[in-house]
Amino acid sequence: MAVRVDQELRESQGPRSPEWLGEPSVPGRASGPGDPGGPAGPVGPGGSGESVAFGAAAWSLGLNTREFELAAQLGEVRTVTTGLGRRVACEELRRVTAAEGFPEAFIARLRVVGTAESAELLGITQGRLTRLARGGFFAPVRFYVNRYRAVVWLYLASELTEFALRQPELLSGRTPPGLSAALAAGEDWRAAKWRSRRIGQLLAQTEDPWERAAVPASVLGSVELASAVADPYERAHLRELRPALVRARPEAGAIRDVIDTVVTADDPREIRRYRAALASSLDDARRVRSAPRPEARPASVPDDRTPVPGRPRSLWQKLIGRR
Repeated sequence: MAVRVDQELRESQGPRSPEWLGEPSVPGRASGPGDPGGPAGPVGPGGSGESVAFGAAAWSLGLNTREFELAAQLGEVRTVTTGLGRRVACEELRRVTAAEGFPEAFIARLRVVGTAESAELLGITQGRLTRLARGGFFAPVRFYVNRYRAVVWLYLASELTEFALRQPELLSGRTPPGLSAALAAGEDWRAAKWRSRRIGQLLAQTEDPWERAAVPASVLGSVELASAVADPYERAHLRELRPALVRARPEAGAIRDVIDTVVTADDPREIRRYRAALASSLDDARRVRSAPRPEARPASVPDDRTPVPGRPRSLWQKLIGRR
């Protein structure tokens, strides 16, 4: 669902001062789902000083889990890799809270709107908003599947406002002929635009060459991946490392199928682009290290020629005298 800000709760609680971040952590307390709580030691590359888990960072900024997740994806809050996983440097929280206009401007940049709100924001009909989105003039930032198993796209309000200022001629008058022809041919760039945004976000979160190769691999279907990566051990390693483009939930099978259609590239041009990116990333990864492979088979393991107990010998085995 869209990110919604509970104004009364924000006014009563507000962002928490980052001064508390220097306090010792409470042993055993978790500050977020699956995250160790409290400050940690020195962070890894890309940060310095102490860091906190995502849950603690969200709390200090007055955000809920979904809002913080979006802020991290958009780069509004930079995360770093530490020995405890990805976290947020305390210095980064101080930077965010010290920025001009915080928290109002910060929250405004995280505002997500659906089709109706988007159309109202731009002063156009919902039909025109959908045509512009299908034409790829702006990218969805999120989506969800409703009860009717339809994909509902969500957009950043700030990006829509920027689009209106940049191309006001598209908000009124007749739809450009090129766009009309593309829409009549069935083109819809919303899913591809969303995938492109997520791929960029995920690549920005890792420097490991194999993990980077797993990012473009994550939007290729199993047939395309097998065609692009012939080595089965490399394919298995990529599958193990590939990130989730959406938060994993125990969805019903039908909804899961709808989500799979969104996260998987289907246009031939898009597939070629991701295959090329995967090939380049694989070259880089192979130069650093090989994909894991199973150890050599023990000598005691029978080969294909060893007869299985209880199985009759073949005619050829009888002729050559093998038992």
